[in-house]
Parts: sequence; C-alpha cells; structure tokens
Amino acid sequence: MNLFLSTALALTLATPLLAETAPAKTSTAETLSTLRGTWESTGAESWYGGFGHREFVFADGNWSLTFTHALDPEMTLRTFQFRTGGTYAVGEASAKVDGAWRTVFQEDWKHLTLLTPDPALAQAFGMAECNLTVNLEADISDTGCAAWRPVADCGEDHDLLALDATGLRFGVRPADNDMCSADKTPTALLPAVTQRLPLK
Repeated sequence: MNLFLSTALALTLATPLLAETAPAKTSTAETLSTLRGTWESTGAESWYGGFGHREFVFADGNWSLTFTHALDPEMTLRTFQFRTGGTYAVGEASAKVDGAWRTVFQEDWKHLTLLTPDPALAQAFGMAECNLTVNLEADISDTGCAAWRPVADCGEDHDLLALDATGLRFGVRPADNDMCSADKTPTALLPAVTQRLPLK
C-alpha cells in the first residue's frame, strides 16, 4: 500500500473542506426557498482525508444531496457515496455570517454505498460493522452508519444557506458531522457549488 493510501487509512470522517470567508451578498429568504436546479462541485474538493464531490438538487421545496468520496483528486479511487434528502425551510438571517440564512434541511432518508472492496478502508471510515455490500446502496435511515445517525435520532440538518455570484453556499460542517440541533448551526460558509442545470 502506498503512503497516500496508508495515510488515508488512518483518517476518519473528521476533516471537512475549509471555509471561505467571502460574504454572500445576493441571498434572500424568498429566493432560497424557491430554488430549482442542480448545483455541484466545480472540481474535487478536500473532504475527510481525501476528496469529495457534492451534488445538490432543489425543486418545489425539496432538496437532495449526493456526496461521493475518493482518495484521489481524479475521483477514481472511490470509497463511499452518501445520499439524503427531504424538504427544507429557510429561517432567519444569520447573525454571524453576512448574507447567509439559517436553514433546516429535513433528512427523510439516508442511503450509503460502500465503493471500495478494501476492508481496511471500510474499517477506517467506520463502515465495517454496517453490513454493507460493495457497490450496493443500503438504506441506513433506521440504523445509521459511521458518523450518520438514524433519521429518528437526527432527521434535521441545521445549516446555513446563501447564494452569491460564486454560486450556492452551505455551512462548514463540524468534525463530528453533528448539525442535528439549532445550536450546531455553522458560523462560516463553504466554497460554492455552481448551478449545472436549472429545472424547467
């Protein structure tokens, strides 16, 4: 195993993408509440000891996320994919982040796919005990897995949402991935995901 893989093996879900400090200026609650379209990462982002790609779809008050993780920036050495979604509600403007709005994303379902056959990597990411089959998506809504808690224990993600000239922006996730209550709302924004295809 090369040095990169052995280093990644020792890491868990604890090192998300770093924040950007540029303030969002064009967000309004009405605009954010009526988003339609697909927003995605512009390239491989630094996530969880490796790289990640985020894809968000919004339509009719609903949202979904597909997050794919890999060990290399070309996203060929993929480790897992996480999908979730539900409705969302834009609340009040953030008192700590200019141009951002406190937003609660309901997670009605949580699905996880293990994409690596390496049992050591599955163990490193906390997925070895989740009864996952490689390349087969599993519904973890009731059981949870690794840092993802069951929907019954954590069915809300208390986040930030903003829209500016760079794209759509969400809050910086904590190392433990816990944004299940209002006191966990982030205080900084991630780099933007950009709109790929507006919905008709």
